[in-house]
Amino acid sequence: MVTLVNLLKQFGFSRRLLKVASCRITESASLVLLPWASLIQKLSRVPVIFLLDQRKRFSTMPEIETNHRDSELFSPPSDVRGMIELDRTAFKKTVTIPVLKVRKEVVNKLMRSLKRAALQRPGIKRVIEDPEDEEGRLIMLDPYKMFTVDSFEKEELSILKQLNVNPQISKYNLDLTYENFKSEEILRAVLPEGQDVTSGFSRVGHIAHLNLRDHQLPYKHLIGQVMIDKNPGITSAVNKINNIDNTYRNFEMEVLSGEENMMTKVRENNYTYEFDFSKVYWNPRLSTEHSRITELLKPGDVLFDVFAGVGPFAIPAAKKNCTVFANDLNPESHKWLLHNCKLNKVDQKVKVFNLDGKDFLRGPVREELMQQLGPLSKERKHSVHIVMNLPAKAIEFLSACKALLDGQPCGSELLPIVHCYSFSKDANPAKDVQQRAGTVLGISLEACSSVHLVRNVAPNKEMLCITFQIPAAILYKNQTVNRDNHEDPPLKRQRTDKDF
Repeated sequence: MVTLVNLLKQFGFSRRLLKVASCRITESASLVLLPWASLIQKLSRVPVIFLLDQRKRFSTMPEIETNHRDSELFSPPSDVRGMIELDRTAFKKTVTIPVLKVRKEVVNKLMRSLKRAALQRPGIKRVIEDPEDEEGRLIMLDPYKMFTVDSFEKEELSILKQLNVNPQISKYNLDLTYENFKSEEILRAVLPEGQDVTSGFSRVGHIAHLNLRDHQLPYKHLIGQVMIDKNPGITSAVNKINNIDNTYRNFEMEVLSGEENMMTKVRENNYTYEFDFSKVYWNPRLSTEHSRITELLKPGDVLFDVFAGVGPFAIPAAKKNCTVFANDLNPESHKWLLHNCKLNKVDQKVKVFNLDGKDFLRGPVREELMQQLGPLSKERKHSVHIVMNLPAKAIEFLSACKALLDGQPCGSELLPIVHCYSFSKDANPAKDVQQRAGTVLGISLEACSSVHLVRNVAPNKEMLCITFQIPAAILYKNQTVNRDNHEDPPLKRQRTDKDF
């Protein structure tokens, strides 16, 4: 502020004329014509100066971020606070916007040159008909940039002059309705001040899947309807009302608004999946992880998907000409897994099972591994991968890999590679997952595994994937285990606990 005071003194102002205060633009103050506009332009690099009344009293105001500005002028009426049942008519509001009157034939040429000055507000037309002139148009201007003729930049004024447009700025009363507000703005206006606003959701086909917090539950039906209104293609909004069932990996849900049809169709990584969202597990946030694992596979590799769900790992792997064994205990997931294999034309490449994870490992996986890692295995050049995507419990299933095979161990380069998912709330999540998986297997994995951060699930809760090659001493019966440093070569590290 000292800098500003000194600068104003150079223009003939005394300290007595300054009233330093925190102020915000109101609808009326934002359009007051400034006789001191030339001074304002010269001071454009310091806090903006606003003339507050006809007695030439000035106040300083720090620059405001666009989002904060929008929340001031383009926010819903204050009396919608606490609304539980959505009343769209209550969101009507009139705001005063600066406009430029122009002839309709010059609009297209002019708009290319007025990108900076024009109103940038989604859902509001920047050019409208002039109610006072059939041949005229009104160009909406940014109410936080455009106050007087002097608000135009030199290049903009030059274009206006070329097109014979009067640069005088006028006022226009713009009527805003529910349709003009963003979902986040609506919910912020409705929910109690200071509380979190839900504007994000997981999209599963036509379904918006929300995970509302306790303080949002009184407004749940309103929130659901707003999500449907503001997101084209969404016809149903649901809320999770309990944690994922660890047996079938689905959860109870409540339809907040819209249709109750949970049969949906999604497209992920160029593959199509159909299922009943209320009966199976599907998380669109895992799309990148599905791709990451698929990219690790090469044609001819073998994939055992222990908790396959409706097929997001199995189907892309089969399309890549891998041999796939896919399993899920949930009968509904099993049904839709079969369906999606046919839908994506890989049903001849995927063997599908409906077993408990440990039974799948000790049965079909064991039988296939005995063949894959048998006497002829040295002639094979493909890899074997085991994916275990059940983060809440998958580490426990690693015990089924202990002493799984009979006979002489195969070469270490042919041993199966495990990708096991887990949650962690530990301060060092990578080390935590390595230690827990190592404890189940009875060895140390810290020197021979990689840990990949998949996503942040909640505050202080991470989802991770630990990848390692099962040591022969663990996989085969009657082998001696060196708990601290098994003799198999370490897996090439991708990410470690140092990455967190």
